[in-house]
Amino acid sequence: MDASERVAVLSIAINLVIFGIKYLSALASGSIALKAEAFHSFADFIAAVTVFAGVKLAKRKTKSFPYGLYKIENLMSVVISLVILYSGYEIVLEAVNNNQEGLKDLWLAIASLLVSIALTFWFSSYEMKIGQEINSPILLADATHIRIDVLSNVVVLFAIASSMIGYHLDKMAAVIIVGFIIKTGFQILKDGVRVLLDASLDYETLSKVEKIIIDTPQVVCVKALTGRNSGRFKFIETSIVIKTRNLNKAHFVADKIEGRIKEQVKNIDQILIHYEPVQKEQIVYALPLTEDQSSISSHFGEALFFMFVTFDIENKTAKKIDVVENPFSKTEKGKGILSAEFMAKKMVDFVLVTNGFHSKGPSYVFSDANIEVIVTDKATPESAFEERGLMLYATLEEGYNG
Repeated sequence: MDASERVAVLSIAINLVIFGIKYLSALASGSIALKAEAFHSFADFIAAVTVFAGVKLAKRKTKSFPYGLYKIENLMSVVISLVILYSGYEIVLEAVNNNQEGLKDLWLAIASLLVSIALTFWFSSYEMKIGQEINSPILLADATHIRIDVLSNVVVLFAIASSMIGYHLDKMAAVIIVGFIIKTGFQILKDGVRVLLDASLDYETLSKVEKIIIDTPQVVCVKALTGRNSGRFKFIETSIVIKTRNLNKAHFVADKIEGRIKEQVKNIDQILIHYEPVQKEQIVYALPLTEDQSSISSHFGEALFFMFVTFDIENKTAKKIDVVENPFSKTEKGKGILSAEFMAKKMVDFVLVTNGFHSKGPSYVFSDANIEVIVTDKATPESAFEERGLMLYATLEEGYNG
């Protein structure tokens, strides 16, 4: 039995006990208001049974309902919202029609109400806490409903206490309480109906998911991102463009994205990721340069400059050349990994180096970002690209952006 089921069972027991206390006190005191409140608690007992049934049924998956019956929680929360709204109507009737004349054993009635208020307030706080922890709409709705019962108990207590001193202010208090009840009831009703109609996930959650996807080095862009709630659970679907044509690598990237989303966003039931390879007309090479920017540096992380060259795939000619300072050349530790991450963010496809990496860090970064590392024995960028059938000379005659 999980947390939501334990709370539901406890709710059933507490509501039954409170009903018994109020009903016996109503019989002893002759209070019509207390008797009505006792039956109000009995209605809460029925609602608690409904909550338990909703929590149990919501976890089932069948052939007819392969995505589960999670929305039963939202359906039940809508039902409870209607009960809340009816409670407001009931409180008005209690305040208007209540007659305290001829009451007896008032202290017993007051004591029973105080016990009921204490039990109800404690349990509503406990249920609200558990509901927020597991993000259960049905527990949150029931906790709100029970918290309103504290107000209805206070109305009856106020009515009985005021009759002892000759004041009757219960009608004014009832109007104020009913205003809160109507606002709360409609809020729960609106939230439940939104989920039942498959309204989108909130902007904050979708933005968080999008950032997780975009921060993955292999992802070029997010073409589409949608999500919906079902009960306490979330379903997310996205279409992304990945910088690889290898299906195994693409599947690995999708699994990694799914794992990161589930780690950082609560109550994810299912993530559907559609991925497609990037359709590139250009490729980007990167290589470390010496201080005079004329030769390939033998030191990757310590290189003072990096050259980025964009080639047209069809005619294999350079379209753009940029030489930028290595922002991590003076860093004491991890300069190789930081430099590799710097290149990955610039969507590099190939890295040319004269020596293999002594540290495995940059290799892991490049492999993870699907960047191919090419070791060359050529000293200059021109000769290294010429060896690969790429034409850099025409562009270099015009100069490059250094």
